[in-house]
Amino acid sequence: QVIVPEEVFFTVAAAGILENLLVLIAVVRNKNLHLPMYFFICSLAVSDMLGSLYKTLENIFIILCKMGYLTRRGDFEKKLDDAMDSMFILSLLGSIFSLLAIAADRYITIFYALRYHNIMTLRRALVILAIIWTFCAGSSIAIALFSYEAATVIPFTILFPLMMFFILCLYIHMFLLARSHAKKIAALPTSTVHQRTNMKGAITLTIFLGVFLCCWAPFVLHILLARFCPHNPYCACYMSIFHVNGTLIMCNAIIDPMIFAFRSPELRNTFKKMFC
Repeated sequence: QVIVPEEVFFTVAAAGILENLLVLIAVVRNKNLHLPMYFFICSLAVSDMLGSLYKTLENIFIILCKMGYLTRRGDFEKKLDDAMDSMFILSLLGSIFSLLAIAADRYITIFYALRYHNIMTLRRALVILAIIWTFCAGSSIAIALFSYEAATVIPFTILFPLMMFFILCLYIHMFLLARSHAKKIAALPTSTVHQRTNMKGAITLTIFLGVFLCCWAPFVLHILLARFCPHNPYCACYMSIFHVNGTLIMCNAIIDPMIFAFRSPELRNTFKKMFC
């Protein structure tokens, strides 16, 4: 087993929680950021915070077990483990559907720019977020309670690559059509600047998707291998880096806010006002 020191876990988790909390505070304080796009980004930030919080609680649970304060097979410990598993799944599903909502928002912004504010209103964005988190909460509870049933594990493991493939296809389609669409609206006033801004947003969210895949895919692969080939020597070799894969999830919570701050001038200005 490749062991990551507990100090590293807690440091990375605390940094991820703090950074995403700053993003939420910045969006709440700046009225210029009260837009559907930033609300979807807040949803992603909440998902990242849940992922970091899950790993923090899991490490505390393991430490207490080693010290003898908790047992690994007690009723209370079983319920606590189910609650933490539910939080982990909620973080994963919340991240996937938040990325999907952001991708759909960018698609509408680029290809229906003139009707964007009629299509994606603030009220519709809030309704979408309410539906997403209600579905994710219900799914996470169901999966955590019945995680040992193949009928539940298989759909969960299929959902991750399926949603990622759908988002990836959406981005490819968006970039392929962006150039031809730009020519159609080139004659409109300020269309060039508007189109450049929209494409910058699409590139930013493509970076989000790439970071998400790099950070979450190794852990999801671990779940698949643990379920379908736990005794295979090659699978066992990969599963020995379980702690490294868990650290990658928490690194995602640190990287996302950095992308927000680096790519969004409005968010950077808000951070400067908060700290200065």
